[in-house]
This record gives sequence, structure tokens and C-alpha cells, in this order.
Amino acid sequence: MHATPRGLVYAIYYTALAVIAVPVNIVAIVILSRGKCGLSRCISRYVVSMAATDLLVIITAVILNRIPAIYFPGSFLSITPACSLSIALINAATDSSFWLTGTFTFDRYVAICWQKLKAKYCTQRSSGIVISVVCTLGCVINIPWYFLLEPMYVIDNVPWYCKQKDDRYSVILWTIFDWTDRVLTPCLPFLLILSFNTLTVRHILAASRARKRLCSCPMGEKQCDPEIESRKRSILLLFAISACFILWTPYVIHFLIQRFHVGYTINGYSEPRFILMEIANMLQMLSCCTNTFIYAVTQNKFRKELKVLMKCTRNI
Repeated sequence: MHATPRGLVYAIYYTALAVIAVPVNIVAIVILSRGKCGLSRCISRYVVSMAATDLLVIITAVILNRIPAIYFPGSFLSITPACSLSIALINAATDSSFWLTGTFTFDRYVAICWQKLKAKYCTQRSSGIVISVVCTLGCVINIPWYFLLEPMYVIDNVPWYCKQKDDRYSVILWTIFDWTDRVLTPCLPFLLILSFNTLTVRHILAASRARKRLCSCPMGEKQCDPEIESRKRSILLLFAISACFILWTPYVIHFLIQRFHVGYTINGYSEPRFILMEIANMLQMLSCCTNTFIYAVTQNKFRKELKVLMKCTRNI
């Protein structure tokens, strides 16, 4: 069943999420697009595209779906065709955001661990191709969602709201799509991101130990190699990125319960199953708003550009 939550907690949460996430991602896109943060064009393209897809997640999932259904129930957005299109767009934006994080993690893994391949892969042209392919596939593979949904009610020949078709477990094609959708997002990218981050951190630690042996620091100084300090910040950054995907855990748990529990149904907004499903949705949307903050805001030059932008807005 596709149902929108009711209650003050949900209303406050989704409103606050939209109010915070939209300007944060817009500011990130503006600052990073200027190319003054000391990032390569390849990295800038990835981070800007991640901020753009995160913004699309908030627009489609929160502003055009959750908030209207909470504050304006029964609007034209609740008509089944609009509802089905909304869900397809939400899944497309979420998948694109998640996989762009995965491809960016792989790009950084290549750049740090494979110097010979770095010159060929970590380029502006390659990043543009990868981003285009990821976003295109994110849209194409989610088209079936539009046809997987049917009306919950038909009033005066007008279909209202959405629910998944009853034959989604009996028709083999829908079953394959259902599993494939969950495996592709978030299971597979999560495993890939965790693996690449682990390999990258291990490489950084090994290189740092080698540099320490070659570095002769004066007595009383803890660290004299700025390269090692930079690598330590890289490790913290990678761990922070990996930790954010813990927010997807309730989503995976809910899917497994729903898939293996015979006769799984949700009958009300206060039912624990619905609460678990909605918590999973809330954390999933929250996770799509953290990547830009982690990658960009932790950079000193980004903060300097943010201060410049704030001064410019004050003078307007």
C-alpha cells in the first residue's frame, strides 16, 4: 500500500527537511559550479551532480509528494496517474543519487590506489559520461513503477491514490523487477561503496606508514608531513560517507520482512508495520541530503566561498 503518514511529527519532519535541504543543495550547486573550491573538474562534476540529484529527491519525494498529501489531502496530486508518476520520479531520483555516490567513491578509489589508470579514467570527459549513463539508467529502470501501481479507490470514474498491484508477487516479471530494484538500490551500491572505501583506507594507511618511516620530524613535533595529515582527513571523510548508508538499514529490513512474511499487509497509520515503513522512508530521504554536506562542507575552500556568497547576499 502507498499511503501518506498523518500526524504532527511527520508534518514537522518533512517541512523541516524541505526548508533545510533545498537551500543547502542549491547553495552547494552554485558554489561548486564556480570551480573555486580547489577541486578538479572531475570531482566538481560528481559533487555538483550529487547535489542536483539530492535536490531532485527532496523536490519529488517531499515537496511534491509528502507535504501536499499531509497538508492538502485529496488534491490533484493524489489522482492515480499523478501519484504513479510521482513514485516513478522519486525512485529515479533516489537511485541516481545513490549510484552517483557509488561511482564517485570508485573514482576516488582509482585516483588514490591506481595511479596508472587515474590518467585515463579520472578525467572530466569520463566523469561526464559516467554521470550521464547513471542518470539515464536511473530513469529508464524505474519506468515500470508507473505501471506497477493501481488506484486504491475509484470515485465518479476518477482513480485516487496508489497501491501496488495484487499480482506483483504472482507474476514472475514483477517479482524479478521487485527483487532487482531492491538489489540495485541500496544493497549492491552499499556493498561496493563499503568495499572501495575499505581498500582506499588500507592503501592510505600503508602509504602513510611508509612516509612516516622516511619523515624525520624534529623532537617534540607530532607531525611534520602535511601529506599524512591530508590522508588522515581523507580516511575520516570516507568513514563518514560509509556511516551515512546505515540510514538505509530500516529500508532493507522492511523489504525483507515484507517479502518473506506471508500475508504481509498494513491496515492503519498506527500499526507498527506502517511506522517501520515510514521511518525507513524518512531516513532514506535524509540520507539523500547528506552527501553534499560530507563531501563539500568539510573542505576549507568551500567554507570560504560560502562566506563570500553570504556577504554578497547581504549586500543585495
